[in-house]
Amino acid sequence: MPVPPSPTDPPPSSAAAAAREELPVQPLPTDSGHLRKPWYRQLYFWVLVGVVLGVLYGYCFPTNPVPEQFSLARNPAFAKFPLGEAFKPLGEIFINLVKMLIAPIIFCTVVGGIASVGDLKKVGRVGVKAIVYFELVTTLAMFIALAVVHVLKPGEGVNYTPTASEVKKAADFAAAGKQQSAIDFVMHIVPKTAVSAFTEGEILQVLLISVLLGVALSKMDARGEPLLHLVHQVARAFFYVVGFVVRLAPLATFGAMAAAVGGSGIKAFLALLKMMGCFYLTCILFIFVVLGLIAFFNGFSILKYLRHIKDEILLVLGTSSSESALPPMMEKMERTGCTPDVVGLVLPSGYSFNLDGTSIYLAMAIVFLSQVTNTPLSFGTELGLLGLLLLTSKGAAAVTGGGFITLSATLAATNNPTMTAGLAFLIGIDRFMSEARAITNLIGNGLATLLIAKSERELDYSKATPVLLDSTLANRATGRDASPRRP
Repeated sequence: MPVPPSPTDPPPSSAAAAAREELPVQPLPTDSGHLRKPWYRQLYFWVLVGVVLGVLYGYCFPTNPVPEQFSLARNPAFAKFPLGEAFKPLGEIFINLVKMLIAPIIFCTVVGGIASVGDLKKVGRVGVKAIVYFELVTTLAMFIALAVVHVLKPGEGVNYTPTASEVKKAADFAAAGKQQSAIDFVMHIVPKTAVSAFTEGEILQVLLISVLLGVALSKMDARGEPLLHLVHQVARAFFYVVGFVVRLAPLATFGAMAAAVGGSGIKAFLALLKMMGCFYLTCILFIFVVLGLIAFFNGFSILKYLRHIKDEILLVLGTSSSESALPPMMEKMERTGCTPDVVGLVLPSGYSFNLDGTSIYLAMAIVFLSQVTNTPLSFGTELGLLGLLLLTSKGAAAVTGGGFITLSATLAATNNPTMTAGLAFLIGIDRFMSEARAITNLIGNGLATLLIAKSERELDYSKATPVLLDSTLANRATGRDASPRRP
């Protein structure tokens, strides 16, 4: 005689839904009791402290101070103190720890999400929406950057002439840039082996393997449930590891900022202040005007959203790496009401296709270098270079020094060696602009995840209250988004 099912057992037809429940959204250890913690015990406060102390230490203990520059290292009482650059490994170790976790987290999230959904048409639809949105927004970011750099003209009057050593540096970047093309980028998506994608930390390769395995498990139905259950448990474990790692963020930000200021010096920071000011202004305009309007017309508040992800923003500020915030950002987007499959597909792919801050930087840098080297560019030439940037920026997305590699590959089309060699002029302040690039990328990718989740009716308004323009939406929605397109 068959045993009747328990009232708590899921019905046989809801195996996918039951599998999804294996991974309830868990708060990271760093976020437990977040709302009840006083400000001096919250992570963002200590990350900010690390940034300030790192800048001060790097300024007081520079590596190569000029005679008129203040330096405590000249004082015998402080002679044994390490220089600012000596703390560089602290930031590098932290970033490597986070990068170590990115591939398995993306793999588990995407596989679990796709296999649990069961609707493969939806997976393709989400991917197409994401790519179209990414390209439209990054193109808009480039045009805004062009407008600002043409109006403010930060490079006029510099009359820069590169030295022989700077020409050699530019040649090294150009050699790396020649290895990056649109065809190379497409070929690079396919890993040599299934293991190499994880050992080399290539996000798009891991994403490809994850999508294929997720599709396979969705086709296996009940036979794939044991493996799906294991994937969910592994994902849960890795999210807890992320919680442990991010507690080291204040120490890492101190080391990264002390090394940056100690190596480049405040003088280098001030030398191209106008260019930096134009770039920061453009990023602010893009975030609050462009992304703000996009958020507003979709029912989200850009101010509430920025406040909601302040921990991740400060983490990126200290480490100058948007990758350092990818795992906690994925976890936060799930806790904000986005389903794991949407988060797993949109957020990681945005790190290669939705580089808003990088697009602004690249567009401004080209015109800035033309102004610095007195190389006039026609509007048609600038448009052609922007079109080329839409391809080359993707090819160098995960390459160290990718900004200069991308610029070199693009500037080669101008056939102007002086303008290409002018890249060396930007090296001194690139470290200080990378924070704004990474933060803008992070903000844009998180908002894209919310928008696409909403358009797919995969947004739980009851959880999304912290970022909604109208919090009463949470009271009208009892589960996933069932409201009209415009809230």
